[in-house]
Amino acid sequence: MTYMTKTTPSPETVIKRDGMPPLYDARGLTDGGQIALLELDGQIYTLRITRSSKLILTK
Repeated sequence: MTYMTKTTPSPETVIKRDGMPPLYDARGLTDGGQIALLELDGQIYTLRITRSSKLILTK
């Protein structure tokens, strides 16, 4: 599997709220699909949206 280069979330994906942590739209992170790959400290995680609109995060 080939991984794409790191990208910054688009402004419409990040919802800024005063004094709160950033809120990300999961469908925006998946670019309208079902899966997004997330990287943390060199580890790749998979964020999946299920058919029942639940989120699953796996390593």
